[in-house]
Amino acid sequence: MSPEAIIALIGAGVVALTIVVIVLKFALRRAPLKPKKKSFVAKWKELQAYCKDKTTWPQALESADKLLDRALVKRGFKGQSMGERLTNAQKVLTDNESVWIAHKLAKKVHEDPATRLRENDVKQALVAIGQALQDLGALPKSSERTNG
Repeated sequence: MSPEAIIALIGAGVVALTIVVIVLKFALRRAPLKPKKKSFVAKWKELQAYCKDKTTWPQALESADKLLDRALVKRGFKGQSMGERLTNAQKVLTDNESVWIAHKLAKKVHEDPATRLRENDVKQALVAIGQALQDLGALPKSSERTNG
Protein backbone atom coordinates (compact mmCIF):
# COMPACT_ATOMS: atom_id res chain seq x y z
CA MET A 1 0.00 0.00 0.00
CA SER A 2 1.37 3.41 -0.91
CA PRO A 3 2.12 6.07 1.72
CA GLU A 4 -0.55 8.33 0.17
CA ALA A 5 -3.19 5.62 0.63
CA ILE A 6 -2.17 5.12 4.27
CA ILE A 7 -2.36 8.87 4.93
CA ALA A 8 -5.76 9.01 3.21
CA LEU A 9 -7.04 6.13 5.37
CA ILE A 10 -5.76 7.76 8.55
CA GLY A 11 -7.34 11.07 7.52
CA ALA A 12 -10.65 9.36 6.76
CA GLY A 13 -10.50 7.60 10.13
CA VAL A 14 -9.89 10.88 11.97
CA VAL A 15 -12.78 12.56 10.12
CA ALA A 16 -15.09 9.60 10.84
CA LEU A 17 -14.11 9.56 14.51
CA THR A 18 -14.71 13.31 14.79
CA ILE A 19 -18.17 12.93 13.26
CA VAL A 20 -19.01 10.08 15.65
CA VAL A 21 -17.90 12.14 18.67
CA ILE A 22 -19.97 15.15 17.56
CA VAL A 23 -23.05 13.01 16.91
CA LEU A 24 -22.70 11.29 20.29
CA LYS A 25 -22.26 14.61 22.05
CA PHE A 26 -25.54 15.91 20.61
CA ALA A 27 -27.34 12.59 21.08
CA LEU A 28 -26.39 12.42 24.74
CA ARG A 29 -27.36 16.02 25.38
CA ARG A 30 -30.85 15.55 26.70
CA ALA A 31 -33.38 17.28 28.85
CA PRO A 32 -32.40 17.65 32.49
CA LEU A 33 -33.14 14.63 34.60
CA LYS A 34 -36.04 14.72 36.98
CA PRO A 35 -34.86 13.80 40.44
CA LYS A 36 -36.28 10.54 41.77
CA LYS A 37 -38.78 11.75 44.34
CA LYS A 38 -38.74 8.51 46.33
CA SER A 39 -35.05 8.93 47.19
CA PHE A 40 -35.42 12.62 48.03
CA VAL A 41 -38.55 12.04 50.14
CA ALA A 42 -36.71 9.39 52.17
CA LYS A 43 -33.73 11.71 52.76
CA TRP A 44 -36.06 14.61 53.62
CA LYS A 45 -37.84 12.48 56.23
CA GLU A 46 -34.47 11.42 57.68
CA LEU A 47 -33.31 14.99 58.12
CA GLN A 48 -36.63 16.05 59.65
CA ALA A 49 -35.83 13.72 62.54
CA TYR A 50 -32.90 16.03 63.34
CA CYS A 51 -35.36 18.86 64.01
CA LYS A 52 -36.67 17.28 67.20
CA ASP A 53 -33.53 18.05 69.18
CA LYS A 54 -31.88 21.46 69.30
CA THR A 55 -28.42 19.86 69.33
CA THR A 56 -29.01 18.28 65.91
CA TRP A 57 -30.39 21.38 64.17
CA PRO A 58 -27.01 22.01 62.50
CA GLN A 59 -27.16 18.50 61.01
CA ALA A 60 -30.68 19.16 59.74
CA LEU A 61 -29.55 22.35 58.01
CA GLU A 62 -26.44 20.80 56.48
CA SER A 63 -28.35 17.73 55.31
CA ALA A 64 -31.07 19.87 53.75
CA ASP A 65 -28.49 22.06 52.02
CA LYS A 66 -26.69 19.00 50.60
CA LEU A 67 -30.00 17.53 49.46
CA LEU A 68 -30.84 20.76 47.66
CA ASP A 69 -27.44 20.76 45.95
CA ARG A 70 -27.99 17.16 44.84
CA ALA A 71 -31.35 18.14 43.34
CA LEU A 72 -29.75 21.09 41.51
CA VAL A 73 -27.12 18.77 40.02
CA LYS A 74 -29.75 16.16 39.06
CA ARG A 75 -31.79 18.83 37.29
CA GLY A 76 -28.71 19.77 35.30
CA PHE A 77 -27.94 23.21 36.71
CA LYS A 78 -24.32 23.99 35.95
CA GLY A 79 -21.81 25.54 38.28
CA GLN A 80 -18.64 24.71 40.15
CA SER A 81 -20.25 25.55 43.49
CA MET A 82 -23.70 25.31 44.96
CA GLY A 83 -23.89 29.11 44.87
CA GLU A 84 -23.37 29.09 41.10
CA ARG A 85 -25.98 26.36 40.68
CA LEU A 86 -28.46 28.34 42.81
CA THR A 87 -27.84 31.41 40.67
CA ASN A 88 -28.54 29.39 37.53
CA ALA A 89 -31.73 27.97 39.07
CA GLN A 90 -33.20 31.23 40.36
CA LYS A 91 -35.89 31.41 37.65
CA VAL A 92 -37.20 28.01 38.74
CA LEU A 93 -37.31 28.76 42.47
CA THR A 94 -40.45 30.23 44.02
CA ASP A 95 -38.62 32.14 46.77
CA ASN A 96 -35.04 32.60 45.65
CA GLU A 97 -34.15 35.02 48.46
CA SER A 98 -35.25 32.65 51.24
CA VAL A 99 -33.32 29.79 49.65
CA TRP A 100 -30.18 31.95 49.61
CA ILE A 101 -30.69 32.88 53.27
CA ALA A 102 -31.09 29.19 54.13
CA HIS A 103 -27.97 28.25 52.14
CA LYS A 104 -25.93 30.98 53.84
CA LEU A 105 -27.13 29.82 57.27
CA ALA A 106 -26.19 26.21 56.48
CA LYS A 107 -22.80 27.36 55.22
CA LYS A 108 -22.26 29.47 58.36
CA VAL A 109 -23.10 26.50 60.59
CA HIS A 110 -20.74 24.29 58.58
CA GLU A 111 -17.88 26.79 58.90
CA ASP A 112 -18.56 27.58 62.58
CA PRO A 113 -20.23 24.69 64.42
CA ALA A 114 -20.57 26.90 67.52
CA THR A 115 -23.08 29.13 65.69
CA ARG A 116 -26.17 29.65 67.85
CA LEU A 117 -29.33 28.80 66.01
CA ARG A 118 -32.80 30.12 66.73
CA GLU A 119 -35.73 27.79 66.21
CA ASN A 120 -37.49 30.25 63.92
CA ASP A 121 -34.41 30.62 61.70
CA VAL A 122 -34.04 26.86 61.36
CA LYS A 123 -37.75 26.44 60.56
CA GLN A 124 -37.67 29.21 57.93
CA ALA A 125 -34.53 27.75 56.35
CA LEU A 126 -36.01 24.26 56.14
CA VAL A 127 -39.30 25.56 54.75
CA ALA A 128 -37.39 27.49 52.07
CA ILE A 129 -35.27 24.47 51.15
CA GLY A 130 -38.32 22.22 51.15
CA GLN A 131 -40.10 24.59 48.75
CA ALA A 132 -37.02 24.72 46.53
CA LEU A 133 -36.93 20.92 46.43
CA GLN A 134 -40.59 20.96 45.37
CA ASP A 135 -39.82 23.58 42.71
CA LEU A 136 -37.06 21.33 41.35
CA GLY A 137 -39.33 18.29 41.30
CA ALA A 138 -37.37 16.46 43.99
CA LEU A 139 -40.22 16.51 46.51
CA PRO A 140 -43.91 16.24 45.70
CA LYS A 141 -45.86 19.49 45.77
CA SER A 142 -48.10 19.96 48.80
CA SER A 143 -51.17 19.28 46.64
CA GLU A 144 -49.62 16.02 45.37
CA ARG A 145 -49.04 14.82 48.93
CA THR A 146 -52.63 15.41 49.99
CA ASN A 147 -54.33 14.36 46.75
CA GLY A 148 -52.14 11.61 45.48
